[in-house]
Amino acid sequence: MPDTAPQRARIAVFVSGRGSNMAALLYASRLDEAPYEIALVASNDPGAEALALAEAEGIATFALSHKGMTRAAHDAAMEDAARKAGAEHIALAGYMRILTPGFVQRWEGRMLNIHPSLLPKYTGLDTHARAIAAGDSHGGVSVHLVTEDLDAGEVLGQIAVAIRPDETADSLAERVRIAEHQLYPRVLAEHIRSTRHAD
Repeated sequence: MPDTAPQRARIAVFVSGRGSNMAALLYASRLDEAPYEIALVASNDPGAEALALAEAEGIATFALSHKGMTRAAHDAAMEDAARKAGAEHIALAGYMRILTPGFVQRWEGRMLNIHPSLLPKYTGLDTHARAIAAGDSHGGVSVHLVTEDLDAGEVLGQIAVAIRPDETADSLAERVRIAEHQLYPRVLAEHIRSTRHAD
């Protein structure tokens, strides 16, 4: 019998730091039922730890510092690398750059981001400290589609994480990170399956 399983979608992961969510996506992609594979890990920081991990795991990498470049020029280089790798979707995993509108428009519906709050609460930075200061009972994590408005795209999945009485931003971040690693691979897989079904 010929193998009729659909070919896995190729994903480019954009990172700026150590890449723990990239690692979660990568290792989940190696499960038999995963509908995607990591085709490229790309970063705006050539020294990002995520690149070394990707290389050790045999994943193609691309690195280009944004320093001294216009935002549009840097975005164009990142996008070119993604397209050359055959990427069908982009997963932002701690990518600390705001993308240009044209880039976002070209990848509409095919670019996801993970954000450490229960959106629409606390877009931007310092999400854990802001949730604690507000007296919230829970922080958490959201995976959403990327739009031109920061952290404002459709939320595809969330996990709430309890805020304890003695919580600090660092202690909350540790537990939210565990939730992130559970959520992102599952939501990415579900999104790929749903978009393929729609086609």
